[in-house]
Order: sequence, then structure tokens, then C-alpha cells
Amino acid sequence: MNTTNDNVKVSALMLMAGGIIGAGLALLFAPQSGTRTRRDIARMSRKVKNQAADAVEEFSETVHEMVDSVADMAANLFDKGKDMAHSAKKDVLKAIEEGQAKLEKEKLQLAKLIS
Repeated sequence: MNTTNDNVKVSALMLMAGGIIGAGLALLFAPQSGTRTRRDIARMSRKVKNQAADAVEEFSETVHEMVDSVADMAANLFDKGKDMAHSAKKDVLKAIEEGQAKLEKEKLQLAKLIS
């Protein structure tokens, strides 16, 4: 689970870093007017912002899916534990009943010996 989270975080950071580096390189090597450069920077920043928002949304969905998965596993474990406890209770009651039956049998044999 941690590997997936780390991969998503690294991907989001790499995406933002790539956008920033790309915008910087565009400024350095673009032979165009300041107005056009500012417009390109604004467009690039919107694009990077949208990509970052998508990465955050994807990360959020991944976390949500993991939480749901853990909740399902916990519910299954709880149900199994409940079933095991019920089964153990039945076994204990059966052992008690068998013990009572043996005790009654021994009590009758002892009563016959005493009489």
C-alpha cells in the first residue's frame, strides 16, 4: 500500500516539476514578445494546475479505494471472528452437557454402591 501512495506522490511532484522546468526553458529560449510570453506562461500554469488537480484527484480516489478495501477486510475478519466465537460457544456447551451426563452416570453408580 505504501508503495502505491509513494508512486502517486512522486508522480504528482514530477509532473509539477516538469511543468515548472518547461515554463522556465520556454522563457529562456523563446524569441517572442513579452505579451506573448506572459500569455504562454499563463496558459502553461493553467495546464500544470489542471494536471496537478488531476493527480490530486487520482491520489484521493486511490486512498478512498484503499480505505474501502481495508474496511471490507475488517468486516470480513469481524464476521469470521463472530462465527468462530459462536462455534467455540457451541463446543463448550456440548462439553459441559457431556460432563453433566457423565457426572449423573457416576452419581447413579455411586448411589448404587452406597445403598
